Amino acid sequence: MMIQTLRKLRHDALRRGTTLTVALTLAATFAAPAALAEDSDPASSKWRIRGRVIGIIPDDDSTNINLEPFGGAPVGLGAGVKVDSAVVPELDITYMITPHIGIEAIAGIANHDVKIDGNDPVLGGLGAVDGFKIFDVWVLPPTVTLQYHFMPSNKFRPYVGVGANYTAFLWNDATDKLETAVGGPVDVDTSSSWGWAAQFGFDYDIGGNWFANFDVKYIDIETTASLQVPSLGAGLRVNVDVNPWVVGAGIGYRF
Repeated sequence: MMIQTLRKLRHDALRRGTTLTVALTLAATFAAPAALAEDSDPASSKWRIRGRVIGIIPDDDSTNINLEPFGGAPVGLGAGVKVDSAVVPELDITYMITPHIGIEAIAGIANHDVKIDGNDPVLGGLGAVDGFKIFDVWVLPPTVTLQYHFMPSNKFRPYVGVGANYTAFLWNDATDKLETAVGGPVDVDTSSSWGWAAQFGFDYDIGGNWFANFDVKYIDIETTASLQVPSLGAGLRVNVDVNPWVVGAGIGYRF
């Protein structure tokens, strides 16, 4: 009788233990997604990664083109150049030093067309009139800014920033149209530059650690473009302030 009683007690204990284990497992199973879905305080996240689509809109200005005969004195022409806009993807990463202070670095590359701006009789004689595309160039402008975030714990988080930019002008290619106009190959070279940058924007939480982002930057960029035209026995040189507005929107993740 005593043995049967002990067996019954052990069976009841095991059943209660199993029931408790199942209950705890179910509770953990249903609680885990809720915990993952719950928004953490944005101010506690040290890192933010954003992917944006950006429009690069040059606020450009150039000197008039100089015609530089090989071995002769330069001659100023009556036209300059203009730089077309571009739309490209961009990636950036921000490290938050404090809830209010962050450092952002951006990476992106864009291709821009460079065209004649204005009319000049010398260029016009070659068919290079206003709007004539003379070359295109790939522009790599890594930029780092120091940001101030106004409301780091809010769903809507505006910020401003200032920083520095280095712009490399890569892979300059004269157009076939230009080389046909001058009757031979054209070698294009563009100088790189250092400049300042300023920005404003905001992050807006959309669920979990994901957020939407809108950002505007103004970047100080300048270059000197030199075109060597052996068929004409001369070169062309022009200084360009590109100074683009960079307007972007995208999605980010914080952790």
